[in-house]
Amino acid sequence: MQITQKIISALRNTFDTMLFFAIMAVKEDFCNHVARAGANNMVASKRMAILGNGPSLAAQLPLLMARKEWERSDIMAVNFFALSDEFAVVKPKYYVISDPMFFRKAGRSTKVEQLYAALAAKVDWPMTLYVQYYNPEKFDYQTAVGGNPNIKIVRFHSEVFHGFRSVEFWCYRRGLGSGNFGTVVQNGEFIAMILGYKSIELYGVDHTLLDGLQVDDENRLCRIKSHYYDAEQAVAEPIYYNATNPPRPYTMHQYLAETAELFRGHEVLQDFAREQGVSIVNCTRNSMIDAYERKPLP
Repeated sequence: MQITQKIISALRNTFDTMLFFAIMAVKEDFCNHVARAGANNMVASKRMAILGNGPSLAAQLPLLMARKEWERSDIMAVNFFALSDEFAVVKPKYYVISDPMFFRKAGRSTKVEQLYAALAAKVDWPMTLYVQYYNPEKFDYQTAVGGNPNIKIVRFHSEVFHGFRSVEFWCYRRGLGSGNFGTVVQNGEFIAMILGYKSIELYGVDHTLLDGLQVDDENRLCRIKSHYYDAEQAVAEPIYYNATNPPRPYTMHQYLAETAELFRGHEVLQDFAREQGVSIVNCTRNSMIDAYERKPLP
């Protein structure tokens, strides 16, 4: 029975690996765009601090700003951080966006437009903006940020690898495949490792994705979304796939399956980090991520 299972596993991994390379050839390419663009004036001894959008960041940011974290670590921000007042003070060297709503018409909102306007108006320092290579609608990021000459736009690969682990990490070392298993923070971790950072600290990565789940009278899965920039507790809203037009609601099964894959992604990233000699430390108190070393701020 064990021999049969090993044969089936080998055949499945072979198929998945070949499929991955076929998809990369058709959908993306085999260039390590992140490494080719290089780091933003990186000093080898410096660390990377990644700022997530979890509600805990509201309490952590004042501490990070008080000790001037940007003087001891390079800062990477994600998603809507540019809409905050702290953005122009922290001046992150790196910025990552990956959700389909940032480059597809389906799911686009005025908040996305406000983000691009903020990047265009506020960024007066050298900053690298990382975006998904996959861009089926040919969205023009450079135009979206007003042609700001301080912003360098770099593409990263987002095709998730399934197959042989040895081939998976071979791809990761070359910037192929992705740590994109569900959140923009995972893309940030992957990019930081490609750039050569050996110490990565995570802030505001609560990942309380199961909190506030409920199903309304129309059988729509809803969740109360909470971010550090939210002024007050929001109401439960339906959860939709952002890449579909019209937006398609999640079922409970689909949402839980994606959430499980997201947390598996953190385990994969930790395994890759260990192989690369990289330390990933979760500094977010009460974070649901259990894959990394924990050292929460007071």
